[in-house]
Amino acid sequence: MSKLQTRSCCSGGDCCPPAQESKQVVIDFLYLDLSVCQRCQGADQNLAEALEEVTKVLSSAGYVVKVNRIHMATKELAIQYEFLSSPTIRVNGQDIVLEVTESTCQDCGDLCGDSVDCRSWVYEGREYAEPPKAMIIASILKRVFGGEAVVAQPKEPYVLPENLKLFFEGLETAKRQ
Repeated sequence: MSKLQTRSCCSGGDCCPPAQESKQVVIDFLYLDLSVCQRCQGADQNLAEALEEVTKVLSSAGYVVKVNRIHMATKELAIQYEFLSSPTIRVNGQDIVLEVTESTCQDCGDLCGDSVDCRSWVYEGREYAEPPKAMIIASILKRVFGGEAVVAQPKEPYVLPENLKLFFEGLETAKRQ
């Protein structure tokens, strides 16, 4: 009787499926200040809590979540990231909300010595100073699993918003004093 031989078809044969690449979800959290600004702090906290919950689902589906917390410390960084309003959350390069709304942010205004508007978040018909955890979770899942098609808008050249110009100019003035 002959010995049973086992042979792997993956030793160069065409019969094996290609190795599955790990799927990655990149979350960028862009902000002006985490030391003073309660709006940025709240967004950071809500994002952390949302990621704690949503990462389990994404991991089960074979996704790896990478989070980048990026402090928009300079005008040059804001330009590099095409930063529109603070705070911003992006999933795979796309903002979690399509329309930017803003309201007065006393904390950032105090930082730069001027009046500054920061992002507010509209979710289910209500406006919030911080993005609600449920909104963050829903937005991440929609971006990853395609529950809502994102319509590609023609991209216009980026221009630093006037609001951010005032903020960075105010910071520079405060540093010199």
